Amino acid sequence: MRKAALHNLGCKVNSYETEAMQQLLEEAGYEIVPFAEGADVYIINTCSVTNIADRKSRQMLHRAKKMNPQAVVVAAGCYVQSAGEALKLDEAVDLVIGNNKKTELVRILDDYFTSEDHTVEETVIDIGAAKDYEALTIKRIADHTRAFIKVTDGCNQFCSYCIIPYTRGRVRSRKLEDVRAEVERLVEAGYKEIVLTGIHLSSYGVDFEEGGKKTLLDLIVCLHEAEGLLRIRLGSLEPRIITKEFAKALASLPKICPHFHLSLQSGCDATLARMNRHYTTEDYLSRCEILRAAFDCPAITTDVIAGFPGETEEEFQTTEAFLKAVHFYEMHVFKYSKREGTRAAVMPSQIPEPVKTERSGVLLSLEKEMSLEYRKQHLGKNTEVLMEEEYEWEGKRYMIGHTKEYIKAAVPFQEDLKGSMISGILETLLNDEVFLLKN
Repeated sequence: MRKAALHNLGCKVNSYETEAMQQLLEEAGYEIVPFAEGADVYIINTCSVTNIADRKSRQMLHRAKKMNPQAVVVAAGCYVQSAGEALKLDEAVDLVIGNNKKTELVRILDDYFTSEDHTVEETVIDIGAAKDYEALTIKRIADHTRAFIKVTDGCNQFCSYCIIPYTRGRVRSRKLEDVRAEVERLVEAGYKEIVLTGIHLSSYGVDFEEGGKKTLLDLIVCLHEAEGLLRIRLGSLEPRIITKEFAKALASLPKICPHFHLSLQSGCDATLARMNRHYTTEDYLSRCEILRAAFDCPAITTDVIAGFPGETEEEFQTTEAFLKAVHFYEMHVFKYSKREGTRAAVMPSQIPEPVKTERSGVLLSLEKEMSLEYRKQHLGKNTEVLMEEEYEWEGKRYMIGHTKEYIKAAVPFQEDLKGSMISGILETLLNDEVFLLKN
């Protein structure tokens, strides 16, 4: 029995695909072992979203080869697509498997082991020409309370800072009935909550042919009918999908979590235009207002890039003021990282690293302040918490989980609480991030 070790880099979509590849290997008879010395096959599901991600991918590939020079080292995923032929010349890499070929992992390994000269057919396709969704599925995931479900691949947006359309190709959506079947299997396995995710979730269904058109809302309504499923959480959304009709429909579905991650990137219209984002700040704010009209105190979170090329001090201050006006629950703040092959990488007026660091620090402080203010709005509220893991604070043991709004709450530790839904009142804050739930 061959031993295989897997390592994931990057986003939740990559994590899903790594889980799926692991289950394919297990079904084929491989023994899955930790990513350490002793494996016969090392599979690194790579990331290429930034130049730093490329470097981390190369480092993990070389680390695997050093752990066992005789092992087969497999590079899979986005870095394979962006690196092209150069990766095939890397002596640390034995096999490359591009996106939309991961379902063939076992067959590719079989061909490699049975071929006298270890040659296999082409395993990297022109991802820009791919039209079919890659049929990876999972039966379980490492987190036994919440399951991330990949429903789309690819992106048609071409933001000026992003390489993803070139490494993932155009939007490809998973068939609604396939998603429903996977969700039902996971619910049977004990999962209470699912998170719909994808490279560009809002575009779900745009690639379906006329007559078979389905939208993200259609998918959500279908999954809401799954017996035993308690929660549906949505991954990152483009703000333009939020209409009064969409929000009203979601608000009518009890299983929907009122937690919406609306991608922003900048609070300045001039910067958004350079980013090739397809909305204005006025438009964005109106979508947040729609959500707040449809839901009682929904959690609205976002991503913000600090120090995008050409961002003046005035533009940064405009962004800061806009973030305060929206008043997010959480913000993921990133310093702009140049990605070779994108339009932003060759833009004039690249921002010096110390300035990016200073600006991101300002936004991180603002995030901490707004996040605490949002949590305090929920003091005294009745809620339900899905218990996920053990937590220790000031020498005491608790079980901790999340409300539908993705607020952390804890109860005194008890055995066998993981996966349980506990009702109670958010009585007080243990610390700035965690409530104590009185049940």
